[in-house]
Amino acid sequence: MSAPDRLFTPRFFLMCGFSFTVFLSAFQLFPTAPFRILALGGSAAAAGLFLGLLTYASAVSAPVTGMLADRYGKRRVLVIAGVALTVFALLYGVLPSYQAMLALVVVQGLFWSGLLSASAAYLTEQVPPSRRAEGIGYWGLSTIVAVAVAPAIGLWVYERGGWTLLCLEAAALNLGMAAIAWSLPDDVHRTTGPLDFALARLVEWRVVGMAGTLFLYAFGYGGITSFVALYADAEGVTPRALYFATFSCAILFTRPFVVRLADRVGYRRVLFPCLGMVALGFALLALGGSRAIFIASALCFGTGFGSVYPVFVAYIMRHVEETRRGAAFGGMIGAFDTGIGTGSIAMGWIVQHVGFRPAFGTAALLAALAAPYFIVADRRWRRWVEH
Repeated sequence: MSAPDRLFTPRFFLMCGFSFTVFLSAFQLFPTAPFRILALGGSAAAAGLFLGLLTYASAVSAPVTGMLADRYGKRRVLVIAGVALTVFALLYGVLPSYQAMLALVVVQGLFWSGLLSASAAYLTEQVPPSRRAEGIGYWGLSTIVAVAVAPAIGLWVYERGGWTLLCLEAAALNLGMAAIAWSLPDDVHRTTGPLDFALARLVEWRVVGMAGTLFLYAFGYGGITSFVALYADAEGVTPRALYFATFSCAILFTRPFVVRLADRVGYRRVLFPCLGMVALGFALLALGGSRAIFIASALCFGTGFGSVYPVFVAYIMRHVEETRRGAAFGGMIGAFDTGIGTGSIAMGWIVQHVGFRPAFGTAALLAALAAPYFIVADRRWRRWVEH
């Protein structure tokens, strides 16, 4: 492998460690917070608001935080976000009401968007263009490993040690995340010139148009993150974290092959089957809640979901300037997080009033629209690229 095509560098592995720590902390809190909110007297709809409000705040702020990462340095944004998330985890441990939790999570969303935009843009600088989908895919495996184990750890700590202990553990992980970010070499490409808060410069609108695809399939992911453990409880499926562990294992086994295939045969050819698998995963949950269906759904969902994002990003990044990658990721994260937030809130309402199966049926329908939406948006994207 020639030096320009070298993927596995010390900096690459540091970023993998950073992302693993981020998601190990976050996915102990995200699936557990609904139980805490219910314990404080909140409803299922209020439980859905926790993730929903965080992702909405992240979506709205992502274009700005992405632009700030381009200008002031992605590493600097990562350090600040790590310290801020440490403080938020400590505050969650002492808040006396679910309303206070919902207010704080909005502020957390601002720093969450900066972390996601800056880390993705920083990583993209380190990956050879010829191996972009593969590099993003392997990097993403660090988050998948974290998601595979974090919910089980979080639920175990919550059940045996309580909410406060869980928050202390999350704070310690977030502090470790900040330390890893501090040890990273500074990034290279930065925007220069005066600050420009004009909407046309803050947002990569062409990227946002394409990212509607992410919104459509992320809707159901918001519901899975917030409610699949509650669904398992309601149907008597054990362990509670079965779905997370199964879909994470599916991603770990399939993503390395799928993203390498996408680099070789073309991103569009791989994207469509993956979107179909995501929709099928939601549809299976809508059919029933048995243990076998949970496992089958998680395998389908994990296989598709695990590769859609890196393949989509690799397709988009071919035509984005180096100094605008933070803003581009801000647009994509904005669409993705809006989908997660909308799904968490809307599916919480559906679960409370109708039940789990109609909620996941809605998610399946929207995910099925992602492929035709991409086809239409891609025609406009190609015309822009060609001109």
